[in-house]
Amino acid sequence: MRIAFRPTAVLLTLSLAAAALAGCSEEAAGDKDPANAGACKPADVKLVGQVRNESNPYEASWLAGGDDFAKSVGLTQQRLTYGGDSTKQQEQISQLLAGDTKCLVMNVLPNGDSDTAPIVKGADKAGAYLVTQWNKPADLNPADYKTWISHITYNGVESGQQIGDALVKAVGGSGGIIALQGVLDTAAAKDRFAGLQVSLKNNPGVQLLDQQTANFSRAEALTVTKTLLAKHGDKVKGIWAANDDMALGALEALQQTGRTGKVAVVGIDAVPDAVKAVQGGTMTATVSSDGTWQGAIGLAIGFCVATGKLQVKDIAAASRAFFAEQFLITKDNAADFAQPKTNPSDFECGNVFKRVAGPLK
Repeated sequence: MRIAFRPTAVLLTLSLAAAALAGCSEEAAGDKDPANAGACKPADVKLVGQVRNESNPYEASWLAGGDDFAKSVGLTQQRLTYGGDSTKQQEQISQLLAGDTKCLVMNVLPNGDSDTAPIVKGADKAGAYLVTQWNKPADLNPADYKTWISHITYNGVESGQQIGDALVKAVGGSGGIIALQGVLDTAAAKDRFAGLQVSLKNNPGVQLLDQQTANFSRAEALTVTKTLLAKHGDKVKGIWAANDDMALGALEALQQTGRTGKVAVVGIDAVPDAVKAVQGGTMTATVSSDGTWQGAIGLAIGFCVATGKLQVKDIAAASRAFFAEQFLITKDNAADFAQPKTNPSDFECGNVFKRVAGPLK
């Protein structure tokens, strides 16, 4: 399935804000202040997790983690998916913000950097608690808004270089590779590819033969990889993929073309099938951003603020927009990551920022 990623944030900003304001009381929209947060009873909190697709195993694990957290506090997570369609994402958010937002907590994966601003501004005006992950413009910051609690991401340059270095090692320090890029209007895709470029600069014996976007999609990666393998033939010694879903698509392409085990493949996300492939030796490496933790932690942070167990004014500046810890996974340690699961202690209000690796600059 080919997904079109067409951010429409600029066109939707006014309608989103209007919908949010229309459905919220003046008190909820105008008077919610971090200093006055915590008026919600736990049973009154509404938890919402929103990602692109449940068909993507990483994003499916995100929603599963959200379910785990919701269950731990006696609630149910509302699961939303928008199919990589920016318009649909904004429509879903506007519908949420047109309702009762007093105790609404949202953990959102914006489709692209340009989609974040209308979500943030709408939530702020409606008084809904918001945690965003992965994508935002550099000049948009949680500290400038009342109910945008945190933005969580990962050092994509670091992870892109880590798997790049692992790929260089796997091909013996020389030869040609191809790269599968993610959704180009995302910081994750841009940073991860920048990391690959750092790795290649440090290892001039490895040549980037070609690169194309496959939009973080396994199906697209299958098609793109088969095309690039046909174009470059036996010159391809390795495949760098900006996420595991694309890496798995590349593995399928290698299988269909009779090249399984002859070409090294690396990815990012540590989804179960990728970790299994690393254990089995058909994939070289991946990087864990722990999707189950992400799906739970965004809701946990919002829940703690909404119920008054955590005050926004007490959150360190470095925890308002931050890089979370990530882990390189190779065959040596893959068994430790084979069964993704949540740890309830991670989501206690005193621990929700334990995985902060550093501030997002």
